[in-house]
Amino acid sequence: METKKIKDIMTKKVITCQKDDNLYEAAVKMKDADIGAIPIVEGDQLVGIVTDRDLVIRGIAEKNPNSQEISAVMTKDVLTAEEDATLEEIARLMSEHQLRRIPVVKSGKLTGIVALGDLSVEDLSNERAGDALTEISQQDHGQGFLH
Repeated sequence: METKKIKDIMTKKVITCQKDDNLYEAAVKMKDADIGAIPIVEGDQLVGIVTDRDLVIRGIAEKNPNSQEISAVMTKDVLTAEEDATLEEIARLMSEHQLRRIPVVKSGKLTGIVALGDLSVEDLSNERAGDALTEISQQDHGQGFLH
């Protein structure tokens, strides 16, 4: 049986913001799509990610105006995965870095996003990968910007 790759389960139609969009535009997109994170792109190249928590901590709590560019509050050093990564590799990355979602790229171009929920519905052949998912789910203590 062929090992499933991330490209087989990732969300391919990803809501994004351009890096010069403002905080308000990102918040509205999150609300309308009922999502908690938006990859930030320049053209089709991934340059960052912003979460609902980033908007609160780096935006509102710092009294930054809604008109401020999203690039001011986004996380710039984003951990990504290549499309051909296995489910076990992604589960390990999520566990090691305590992430709930990872943008998927091909040659730097954003092609999708994979979330913890995407992995939880798959039959992971590696027991350790399943344990990693449980560990992430149980550790919701609000640290870091990619939860």
